[in-house]
Amino acid sequence: MDERGGCPLAGGGSEQGRRLESGIAWALRNSDGVIALFGALTVGLLDVFGGGLGDNVVSGATLLVLAALVYGSLAERRRRISDIREATAGARQALDSLTSVRELAGLELEKALARARQDTDRWVFKGGTGTYLRAVTLPECVQEAQRRRRSLTVKIDIVHPGDERACAAYSRFRETFGSRPDGARPGGWSVERTRKESYATVFAAAWYRQRLDTLEIDVHLSSVVPTLRFDLSASCLVITQDDPRRVSLYVERGRPLYDYYVTELHHYREQAVKVDLRDTEPLGDDPTVEEARRLFEQLGLPLPAAFSDRDVGDIIDRALHAENPYRR
Repeated sequence: MDERGGCPLAGGGSEQGRRLESGIAWALRNSDGVIALFGALTVGLLDVFGGGLGDNVVSGATLLVLAALVYGSLAERRRRISDIREATAGARQALDSLTSVRELAGLELEKALARARQDTDRWVFKGGTGTYLRAVTLPECVQEAQRRRRSLTVKIDIVHPGDERACAAYSRFRETFGSRPDGARPGGWSVERTRKESYATVFAAAWYRQRLDTLEIDVHLSSVVPTLRFDLSASCLVITQDDPRRVSLYVERGRPLYDYYVTELHHYREQAVKVDLRDTEPLGDDPTVEEARRLFEQLGLPLPAAFSDRDVGDIIDRALHAENPYRR
């Protein structure tokens, strides 16, 4: 015992134990080399100090060394195979991630969107004015929700119809880069048309909300002009452009890119103006111009003074009878 009453070998013994364990572990990991080295040293020392060895002893020692080397070679091969398997698994995972993003063209796009609508309880859209949304997505999703007696959540993010600069920028973009399926220039995109299309999407959202009690629908109006359209359902994400001839992208749910865009689209909506569609003006099955004007006033989106009754009627028609832009 030392002056403090402790055991002088306690700390040292523990450290020595750790060193011993570490040495044994190293010897096991490198057993092939240890055996070969031990055999070679033994034979060499006996040959030097023992006055020579018999052929049988030398041959046996040689075989022992060779066996140890073979064992080491096999162990190394096993380690390499294990590394290759790990690398292959990583490559396979990377390939799976790549194959989860597919290109869509022509009829593939409509088929993919149709499958996405069949069995979904949610839909998120971000784009310019939502023509396809009004023409196909909203009516079919609402119809399917009614048939299955289930709830439906829809979130829409479009260009703000009250922001003239944003509408002008979007109309220039459509005139510059957009085209019809036949390849002709679109024509007719102006500030007035852009505003009407956006007003029509707001009107359609309010109209469908009143016809399905289980429909939770939000509209967000943005002053940032998008160049892509995003349609996100419970099963996939489809990214399209204003030119139907260009390739679109399809991303399966459960893949990182799908989750990234769920967050990204939420972030976009947080920066836009939300339209409160609760307790809106009652709209008939065949809405009138007066009903439409009162609705927009109630929503805080008054129509431009220059809009005549004919213009308002045009908005109602675009809202409830929009043409499918992908129809050929």
